[in-house]
Amino acid sequence: MCPANFITDRANRIALSIRHKEIISGPVMNPPPVSPTRRIIDCDVHCSPTHDNPFERFVPERGRLALRQNMGSAPSAGYTNPFGVNRRDIAHETPEEIARHHLDPYGITYAVLQPQPMMYLSLNHSIDVGNMLCSAANDWLTATYLEGDPRFLGSICINTNDPLAAAREIRRVGAHPRMVQVLVPGESSFLYGHRFYDPIYEACQEMGLVFALHPGVEGACRSSTPVGRPSTYFEWHVSLPQTFMAHLSSLVLEGAFEKFPGLRVILTEGGVGWLPHLLWRMDKDFKALRSTTPWLKQEPSAYVFEHVRLTSQPIEEPQNPQHFLAMLEMIQADRTLCFSSDFPHWDFDDPVRALNSRIPDETKERILWGNAFDLYRNKLTALESRS
Repeated sequence: MCPANFITDRANRIALSIRHKEIISGPVMNPPPVSPTRRIIDCDVHCSPTHDNPFERFVPERGRLALRQNMGSAPSAGYTNPFGVNRRDIAHETPEEIARHHLDPYGITYAVLQPQPMMYLSLNHSIDVGNMLCSAANDWLTATYLEGDPRFLGSICINTNDPLAAAREIRRVGAHPRMVQVLVPGESSFLYGHRFYDPIYEACQEMGLVFALHPGVEGACRSSTPVGRPSTYFEWHVSLPQTFMAHLSSLVLEGAFEKFPGLRVILTEGGVGWLPHLLWRMDKDFKALRSTTPWLKQEPSAYVFEHVRLTSQPIEEPQNPQHFLAMLEMIQADRTLCFSSDFPHWDFDDPVRALNSRIPDETKERILWGNAFDLYRNKLTALESRS
């Protein structure tokens, strides 16, 4: 448990890793040709405050005083990629650089921003400071990215440890035409199906916003696995799907989608290969144990296919291409899978190389555009009508 000031430690460590010439340490990966008619929604693009794009000016004076008094401290997950998490071949610290090195060359129509490290503000020891920093983070994202390039779409950062305040924050900024989702980390006080979080889901449903789950700090408050702590970043990273399995089964089996039928969820950066196993196991056990969840009106898998979407990066890649296609069929990828690049991280996927050439063109179009457009339809329909 390493206390760290949110602004002067976590944000600055990210900023230092991507500063100017330091990142130019190898050949640039040239993007392949992109079809001029293909439309793409990238559901996972990261942005961060830096020295030249500071976060501090959006924190009110009372908040700056609290931070000077170290009231912005939070535990750290303690697992660090020994080679860094960001690409080193391109600059990506400003909206203009992200557009020049990612949106433009790959023909990205919309990019859903996942601000780091602000998505982890729920870990702050002080709930009041956490709430205040979330508001500042959302104001920073709006002013820095959403008010500029119209291709950027926003994620609302909230403090999940104060659901009522989180709901107020969702309603405060959720009406912005390019705010499309509410972003939370995998590490949480309860599994996300717990009724503790109902005010958040009520606000998401009311504002027509997607609830997005993103990993990154599992292990900050307790072991990142149910049976013990990993020893290395490698071990920790490959075990992250357990986070998504636990939260998804909780959302379904505790009846979140019955209470909030308009709620839509996207599971970001968790892979997809684990989903068939979970669906089969839930449906099998439902036959014998449904009396313990009397609020469920259909098989668990039906809720998942109706309400939940997944991002493509980091997708599992079996050696046999047929196994990959079978996996996509099992998860009904033409309904559930949304393209994501995870730009600018080390395991970045581009939209041309990432999708198996044997995937039917219709399914590719659904993954690159259609599924995400349907997910964010409440906001994108209005944006498209103005363009």
